[in-house]
Amino acid sequence: MKSIRAFAPATVANVCCGFDILGFAVDAPGDEVKLTLRDDALIKITSITGDGGKLPREADRNTAGVAVISFLKSLGKEQGVDIELIKNLPLGSGMGSSAASGVAGLVAINHLMGNPFTREQLVAHAMEAERIACGSAHADNVAPSLLGGFVLVRDYQPLDVVKISTTEKLYCTLVHPHLELKTEDSRRVLRQSLALKDVITQSGNIAGLMIGLTKPDYALIGRSLKDVIAEPIRSAFIPGFNNLRKVAIESGALGCGISGSGPTIFALSENEAHAVATGNAMQQEFLKHKLQSDVYVSKVNQEGARILPD
Repeated sequence: MKSIRAFAPATVANVCCGFDILGFAVDAPGDEVKLTLRDDALIKITSITGDGGKLPREADRNTAGVAVISFLKSLGKEQGVDIELIKNLPLGSGMGSSAASGVAGLVAINHLMGNPFTREQLVAHAMEAERIACGSAHADNVAPSLLGGFVLVRDYQPLDVVKISTTEKLYCTLVHPHLELKTEDSRRVLRQSLALKDVITQSGNIAGLMIGLTKPDYALIGRSLKDVIAEPIRSAFIPGFNNLRKVAIESGALGCGISGSGPTIFALSENEAHAVATGNAMQQEFLKHKLQSDVYVSKVNQEGARILPD
């Protein structure tokens, strides 16, 4: 096999209280790559569509390229690859756009090389791509995009990622306003020290969310989807955020928060009807601020990235 296509889904990182340690995958949207093995050792980005010309074409500056380079280096292989990237995820959206490109590239090259690594082992290579994209090698987007479902990053030294067994009945609503927020800017405004009471509150919420997801206890999930660390600061970048959360809950959502560093808003619901109603309500709320938005509704994706048929 000389050529292959792969898809990697969008992700919701942080999930309110799980700042930098929790994320989950959705069904759509997502990025696609096509890899073709070369007869030399060059790794080239041959085309990118859907980015408006904004992403770097140099392989060592593009997340898909960096992920493939890291993978091949770890194997000790001097194998050339042509990379075609199809960006279906908007840039700076808070839906794991950079992560999806890197993950799709990794799943594809791993398959072409005979799957020498497990999905868990690929996480470290995807993190190197994230370092290029936003200056921080975090795993809360790449791990769920690779593994599917909800994933907890228990520790980084050494890396310890845990897939959480959860109900498959949960639905996610993503509402992406037509704004772009850079992850590095959203991280720059965060506090570097926290009050003890905030640490206690956040710890209680993340523990409650873990228990709620695994039981499942929907009321506990809803009570636990609260963030006292990042969201109070980052919400200032999103027009009408408090009303967005209010209308989401009124529409039947269990809880609502900022997806990643924003500006996309996510909500979790117990069924599809509530998820759709939540999306419609939040879209109307954004219109009050003269902002168009895109709405995506799906179950939580339990599979993660996948190889696409020819």
